[in-house]
Amino acid sequence: MNFLFEFKNFFTKKNVLNFDKTSFVHANNRGIPTPTKEMEKGCGACRECETNCPTSAIKRSGESVLNIDYGKCLQCGNCVEVCPEGKLRNSGFIYTFTLHREEFYTSYKNGKLQKNTLSNFTLTENQKRFRALTHKRGFLYREVAAGGNNTVESELNASFNSVFDSEREGIRCVASPKHADAIVFSGPVSSNMEMPLQVAWDVMSVPKALIACGTEAVSGGLFPKGKIPKEPDLYISGDPPRPDVILQGFRLLLGRFSFQFQEALHKFLESEK
Repeated sequence: MNFLFEFKNFFTKKNVLNFDKTSFVHANNRGIPTPTKEMEKGCGACRECETNCPTSAIKRSGESVLNIDYGKCLQCGNCVEVCPEGKLRNSGFIYTFTLHREEFYTSYKNGKLQKNTLSNFTLTENQKRFRALTHKRGFLYREVAAGGNNTVESELNASFNSVFDSEREGIRCVASPKHADAIVFSGPVSSNMEMPLQVAWDVMSVPKALIACGTEAVSGGLFPKGKIPKEPDLYISGDPPRPDVILQGFRLLLGRFSFQFQEALHKFLESEK
């Protein structure tokens, strides 16, 4: 009887992730790099972070301005390790997803996120139509591995386990794009995968969504970015993103989760002072 009770209890809601109570900061993850208080004195002239970033996500502008494209960031921690004066840190901020590519472009002046980058981004017409169709019932997606290293696929597989339980949100992976509402693609889109990705997109009925999952899909990462059918409706950065991050991104596209990347990042940085 005790075994049956424990087995039943394992699959209760206590062991299922509550998406309404999760945080965009995780203490056990590096997350994206952000400035420390030391950068209030200026960034300096060493340029080590810019030189050692494998994807050129960091660009310096003078000694006080640091530009970071988090759509290119692998969250590898190299920039933090090479910074000689400790002006960058691994923040633990993991919710790197957005409905607009431009929202990943950030600028810090003397360590402070510039307000002129905190623009309000509105939904596109396609995003509105897709959200209206899928908000209540969820969506089916076909995953296309477009030249990546299969790490994103591993995280997508994990999203269906008993903890993350993607299907309780009505989100399922299907075998054919003809049955799908969305295409989720990973990888930088190699030349050999440009056509398969386009064909998968073309056979779907509208409204439909294109989702870039992983840093390589968002920006190419370490590789040149190939041709894609259209601008994605959802960008999820990270190499690879965690299952809960992927699902929260999906929930954002569905309209079940209110989130803006730069707004959340700004609140996080302010709370750390």
